[in-house]
Amino acid sequence: MAAKKDQEAGLKELKDKLVQEKVIIGSDIVMKELKKGNLNKIFLASNCRDDIKTEITHFANIQKVPVELLELSNEDLGILCKKNFFVAVLGIQ
Repeated sequence: MAAKKDQEAGLKELKDKLVQEKVIIGSDIVMKELKKGNLNKIFLASNCRDDIKTEITHFANIQKVPVELLELSNEDLGILCKKNFFVAVLGIQ
């Protein structure tokens, strides 16, 4: 039950940041900003590719940035972000 509340809190935070336009979309850009230390949190879609998930999680642990695995698929995450393409990785500045 607590995990569901955490998930809902994470989605609410994500929606707020989308409105404020403080979200970076895409694994390449998220990795670049992560290495620079410009991110506060990372969200991954439930069906994010394993190699991307592993690489981002590794560098996020080094930078001490929390990574949240969402229950949403990359298609649902793209819809949430109002994009006409699939979104697997999001970073919050």
